[in-house]
Amino acid sequence: MNTDNLIVELGTEELPPKALKNLSEAFAQGIMQGLQQNELQYNNLRPLATPRRLAVSVEGLQAQQADKVVEKRGPSVDVAFDADGNPTKAAQGWARSNGIEVSQAQRLKTDKGEWLLHKAEVKGQSIETLLPGIVESALKQLPIPKPMRWGDSDAQFIRPVHNLTMVYGQRLIEGELLETASSRHVSGHRFHSPAGFELQSADEYESLLEQHHVIADQQRRISIIQKEVARLAEQLGGNVVNDDELVEEVSALVEWPVALHASFDREFLSVPKEPLIVTMKDDQRYFPVEDKQGNLLPAFIFITNIESNDPQQIISGNEKVVRPRLADAQFFFEADKKLTLESRLSKLAAVLFQKQLGTVEDKVKRISALAGQLATQLNTSADDAARAGLLCKADLVTEMVLEFPETQGVMGKHYALNDGEPNSVADAIEQHYWPRFSGDTLPQSDVAAAVALADKLDTLVGIFGIGQTPKGDRDPFALRRAALGLIRILVEGNLPLDLKNMIELAQQQFGGLLTNKTVVDDVFNFVMGRFRPWYQEQGVDVDVIQAVIARAPSRPADFDARIKAITAFKRLDAAISLAEANKRVGNILAKSEVELDGLVNHSLLVEAEEKTLAAKLSETETSSAPEIESGNYEGALNRMALLKDDIDAFFDNVMVNAEDEKIKTNRLNLLHQLRQLFLKVADISLLQ
Repeated sequence: MNTDNLIVELGTEELPPKALKNLSEAFAQGIMQGLQQNELQYNNLRPLATPRRLAVSVEGLQAQQADKVVEKRGPSVDVAFDADGNPTKAAQGWARSNGIEVSQAQRLKTDKGEWLLHKAEVKGQSIETLLPGIVESALKQLPIPKPMRWGDSDAQFIRPVHNLTMVYGQRLIEGELLETASSRHVSGHRFHSPAGFELQSADEYESLLEQHHVIADQQRRISIIQKEVARLAEQLGGNVVNDDELVEEVSALVEWPVALHASFDREFLSVPKEPLIVTMKDDQRYFPVEDKQGNLLPAFIFITNIESNDPQQIISGNEKVVRPRLADAQFFFEADKKLTLESRLSKLAAVLFQKQLGTVEDKVKRISALAGQLATQLNTSADDAARAGLLCKADLVTEMVLEFPETQGVMGKHYALNDGEPNSVADAIEQHYWPRFSGDTLPQSDVAAAVALADKLDTLVGIFGIGQTPKGDRDPFALRRAALGLIRILVEGNLPLDLKNMIELAQQQFGGLLTNKTVVDDVFNFVMGRFRPWYQEQGVDVDVIQAVIARAPSRPADFDARIKAITAFKRLDAAISLAEANKRVGNILAKSEVELDGLVNHSLLVEAEEKTLAAKLSETETSSAPEIESGNYEGALNRMALLKDDIDAFFDNVMVNAEDEKIKTNRLNLLHQLRQLFLKVADISLLQ
């Protein structure tokens, strides 16, 4: 079968930079599905994309489908012929649809009867015939929320289309999509090569584009940008502020990335670096530079789309553009410092948190009270936690945060320090939002942790308390993120706090506002429900998670300790046998109609094996008690694992359901005692 390389390109006006990667991958996925559905084999398929084109490169693509034989079953013989053996209308209609006479049909015999059969030879279609339909289908599947029309065209796409190129090997595949006919013309760089070029071979696509100042592979442009930005940052004596999303976005804005560096007035460094970084990155797509100590340097790196003979003109232009934005940040900072955070609290009364739950002022009062209570349980400063809780949202009404919302929290820290608040309070104001996303940093102190927990609990309990639980993808108050944040703070910080107690304390802060009477259980179950996916992402076995969930420990740090212990226990040679034994014991006890108290009467022990197990069990209970009390569950399970041989011997040699009811009940109590010992850690009968 002949093969060759294929290039498909749709040339457009500048595509939305934040959507380029998704569009490119979706286009490639659509082409891939089309080729697979049409049974066209290929060696490799790659998406290519620039701001002005979506393209797909396919290597080693079959020129034509393979010929094949298609079996078309007709009516059963009983239906196909009448009593005289003449073809019925059903048989004649089927034969006519296949272009044959009934007499030419073959027979298919199966266990269920005999049918007419026609084996049709289907000639494989060529890539020229199939490709336009494949590309059209791929374009229709692109994630385009708002397609547009242009000129007097009826075609609709995310941006106006200028050219369509479909070249297989050296052959142009003709077709028309989006009212654009396929041609060999490919646009070059808008400024360096506006005339473009004619593509004679699919193999030349990327190399010719590069000659015309276009790097077609977005990943390659990303690599160039990262390398060049790092090189210039080193020249400036610092490091670039890393931001993968920014690099990706910039790579979607340029076809020929050229890195340059510029500077700004040192006076702007009197402003905290965070708003300066935000305005440079978000507003201008610049790369700020920090020194080795993390201090912002009065310089930035930017990527231009042209190779200029006079780059200083471009540099000067960018310096002029950024200055007013930095000046705004400086003005906001100086103006904000004239008022303390505490004096802004009254303004929070005009900011609604949720109409049934009140304003942000109401919320910070609840956070303050709850944070103080949690801090007391953590043996840290309740006063600092309460103070930070009260001030933690005050920066929302500052000019800086109103202009740069991304700086909430961090500006609160700077303003708190300016007001003379303790460092612990200032840090907690910044960190109470942490973790903001998966993998984000956790609060660094117990005071900050108390405020962060209080904020998340207040939102969870409040929203659940008025019956607005997350449904499907709808989670406007980010309750799932808040629950995961709670878990991470408690588990990774190893904080000895009880989740149910925390929820109850949070509920008390609302007085009579909440209408959901089961809010404590609802929030508890919701947060506990986040454990399973969280641990699964870390590679923890589902049966381990289920074994711990079955015991519903209410302290997340304790929950985690049990998870780690059961994970280690599963690696022991005795684990499978002990899990099976626990399952067997559970089944026996479930069928028992006798009320058991777990108290074993040693005078009723008859067999040597039950005497040995009873003695070892009592010894293990005593020796493992301090370890269970201290949370050393792995150590406790290691002791319990030593019971394996004695448990096996008991089941091999002792009849539990003895004829003597007293002996039978005593043996059941022995098993009850054994089961309860393991359940102090987890339900290991659920282990697979």
